[in-house]
Amino acid sequence: MSWGDEMRVGLMGQGRRAWALRGVKVVQKVEYKREWAYLNLAVNGLTGQLHWGWTEHMKGAAIAAIVQHWAEKEVDVIVWDRARGHRGSASQEITVKRIEQPAYSPELNPAERVFEYLRSTVEGAVYGTIAAKRAAVEAELRELAPAPDKVRSLAGWDWIRQSVAGLWQANTVFQ
Repeated sequence: MSWGDEMRVGLMGQGRRAWALRGVKVVQKVEYKREWAYLNLAVNGLTGQLHWGWTEHMKGAAIAAIVQHWAEKEVDVIVWDRARGHRGSASQEITVKRIEQPAYSPELNPAERVFEYLRSTVEGAVYGTIAAKRAAVEAELRELAPAPDKVRSLAGWDWIRQSVAGLWQANTVFQ
């Protein structure tokens, strides 16, 4: 079971906190280009596995193609929010079973913790192009993917382990 979500990666820069001497003004370089790409991420907090793909927008057909690709990599159940791109005719053909989370509840989605980690590592720099920023995010994901212990520490919450164990136990009892 994986939790999935999307993160918008763009060139609208974000300033980061910086230490400076009292009276010294900190000037941070920030980009102001309206270019975006969307990182679609599935994280299994129990095994520490990550799956990801990139889309240019949040439309259902693009997201459905990514999720169908995850199905080929043995993602059988995905828990996600009720974003518009997760519903509709394109998502009807996805073979992955889907469980919906309550709307507007990022605190229930472990993928958000991975996004926080990614933002902390890539934000605060000027990349120049969306391809360069996307490459920086991709490099962080490639470092994180072979470290399941680190992924579990970010996304393997106790309540998730207990819930999945309860579902497995209920499933074996009622069959």
